[in-house]
Parts: sequence; structure tokens; C-alpha cells
Amino acid sequence: MSTVKSKKLQVGTDATSSNNFTIYQPATPDGTLRIGVGNADNPTEVARFDSIPSYSARAWANINTSGTVSVRQSGNVSSVTDVATGQFTVNFATAMPDNGYSIVGSPSENGANTIILIFARTGASKTINGCYMQTLIDSGGFVDTYDINIAVFR
Repeated sequence: MSTVKSKKLQVGTDATSSNNFTIYQPATPDGTLRIGVGNADNPTEVARFDSIPSYSARAWANINTSGTVSVRQSGNVSSVTDVATGQFTVNFATAMPDNGYSIVGSPSENGANTIILIFARTGASKTINGCYMQTLIDSGGFVDTYDINIAVFR
């Protein structure tokens, strides 16, 4: 096995073409990886990746709980179980590493009522395989709603 060490990697057929794609680090390395276009000797930066951590969503979904529960679009959500009116379990396709994840979400309104979205209540807390959620109207009763958007971060 051999190792190639270089400060710049140019992908393209013409050394002077503005269509070339270049991966490089600055002349004085600062821990960033940069992507540019143009000649590798003088690329124009179009993206930069530095040492600041990036926390992507581990799961997300757009859910309809009005009538038959359905997942319109999702990532790492296998299904949503309808427990009762306004009460659901979101099931992950791939389990989380632990219960230390965070969930954010937003429900649609239901006519003149404001919908409140609650995750993980006592007795039905989140697990590595999924999380429990409730939708309530502002007066306190459970309600199904047309549109719920959630994202899970870990």
C-alpha cells in the first residue's frame, strides 16, 4: 500500500480550465478542508469544512395522523403506530445508540385550534427504537392532525 501526500488534488482534464474541481488546504494549514473550482494553483473556494462538529439528523419524518396514520416522507423512520387519538409511537428503522437523543417537531393547526406537540411522557418515554408523541389542542384534549414534522438529533 502506498500513501500519496499532497496539499491539492485537482480533478479535471485541463490544467487551466475553470471547470476543474480542486480539493485543497490553504498554504498555511488551519485544519480546514476546502473545495474549489479552477486551476489547482489558484482555485476559487466554493465550500469549506472545518473542525466544528456537524450534527446531522439521525431521523426525520413528515407524518399525517388525521384518519389513517401515514408517513409521507422520512429518513430512518420505519413506521408510526397509532396508539389512540392524538397519541403515537414513531418507530426508527435503525435504533439510536442510546436514549440521549433530542427530538424537535412542529404540528399543523387544526381549524381554529392551536396544536401542542409533546414527546416522551412518563410511562411511555423514548427508547432506542422509537419515541412516543402526543398532539393536543390548546384546551387540553387529544387530537389527530394533518401534518406533523419531526427531526431527531444525537
